[in-house]
Amino acid sequence: MQTRTLGQGLEVSALGLGCMGMSQSFPPIPERSDSIALIRAAVERGVTFFDTAQVYGPFDNEEIVGEALEPVRDQVVIATKFGFELSTGISTGTDSRPETIRSSVDDSLRRLRTDRIDLLYQHRVDPDVPIEDVAGTVKQLIEQGKVRHFGMSEAGVQNIRRAHAVQPVTALQSEYSLWWREPEEAILPTLEELGIGFVPFSPLGKGFLTGAIDDKTEFESGDFRNTIPRFIDPDARRANLAFVQLVRTIAERKGATPAQVALAWVLAQKPWIVPIPGTTKLHRLEENLAAAELELTEDDLRSLDHAPIEAQGARYSEANQRMIDR
Repeated sequence: MQTRTLGQGLEVSALGLGCMGMSQSFPPIPERSDSIALIRAAVERGVTFFDTAQVYGPFDNEEIVGEALEPVRDQVVIATKFGFELSTGISTGTDSRPETIRSSVDDSLRRLRTDRIDLLYQHRVDPDVPIEDVAGTVKQLIEQGKVRHFGMSEAGVQNIRRAHAVQPVTALQSEYSLWWREPEEAILPTLEELGIGFVPFSPLGKGFLTGAIDDKTEFESGDFRNTIPRFIDPDARRANLAFVQLVRTIAERKGATPAQVALAWVLAQKPWIVPIPGTTKLHRLEENLAAAELELTEDDLRSLDHAPIEAQGARYSEANQRMIDR
């Protein structure tokens, strides 16, 4: 597996593994033992970058990742996140107060079975806590050795700049794929200017760009996609199949899969971009990892970049959209 370097010199595998689906959002949820086996299979195949969060479950995901990676702790980079009020076990909104960050980190360290968090993200910007206070608290945790690197998730340009001035930001995690390219407008230029890495989640459009979903696909009860307008609206789904046809056309020409083309496109955008596609299946893991070896030509990239297609439907429900920092 090739490696890439995020901000502040953090070296990771060119593709990471998003672990959220191992405990929520995309049923059926696998057995804990199966998830642990998959994470260890990823390590065997060269993956060194694993993404989790307190709110996934909540808490179950960190425990799964911690148990899976404990035997190889010094060989991997573990990223987790703080930023929600979870004292009752159910999220009741954002909470990035310094005291909450400190207690959250101690809890994460215990669940992850480790003495340090390699990359600690603020999961969502908290409008009630100045970002300087958040960055300053993480800076103290870095000085104490509990955290190695500071990250942000779904943060806007101004908060990225303000946080970075207090504690250099290593990576921003936000959604980015062929059918969600908003980060190209202001986020990516800012990250490049400041030397911050980018970690796209949902680089496969929550599964849509794999070609396994069409306008007739029904999701299980509890599937997060049942709340997303882009998936709920059958007209939007039908229109967005144009993206699938686009990647499929190139995939057939290159002897690859649509998912591999979609991931290779993300990788081709910048050398400091590290996607974290999630999966709970070994064959999908292997398919995704092979995308790191897929070379797209300039013609391929032009075809993907300039196709006259515009994604239809909002990417989040109104409630989730309100939590995105602009």
